[in-house]
Amino acid sequence: MNLDRGKLRDLPGWEEIAPIPICMGGDYRALTFCCKPGYSLTFVFKCKRDEKLNELDLSPEEFISIKEEFSKENNWDSEFVCFGSLSYCCMRQGGCSRRDIALRERYPNMDLENIMKIYFQKKRELSKRILECIKNDEAKKKVKPFLDLF
Repeated sequence: MNLDRGKLRDLPGWEEIAPIPICMGGDYRALTFCCKPGYSLTFVFKCKRDEKLNELDLSPEEFISIKEEFSKENNWDSEFVCFGSLSYCCMRQGGCSRRDIALRERYPNMDLENIMKIYFQKKRELSKRILECIKNDEAKKKVKPFLDLF
């Protein structure tokens, strides 16, 4: 598989082959950065989350369940962030003030560089988990090359 270098980022904790967000043309792995289905979005005109979930035959309910289970396991629930969990947060390079507050609360006594490394390591883990939960055989073929990157 050839990855489009223009659609990849070098993130701490994920390294140089992290996907850009789905709304910007990222691959299936970028579902880790998507927000909770069922809510109006500021950038709804370019959101491809539901399209990608449909391609993978993953229901919004399954997607939510995966993200919320991951959040519980990693103590990522937070009243500071949208949808009550860091698992729904994006990868904005400039950061999201609410995300960063929640991360600082979760990882006190760490500098932001190390906090972001942990954040992106966990987002990578969540990405892999989402793709591993695909059950449809055709969809599994679509995600296999991306799972091989982990």
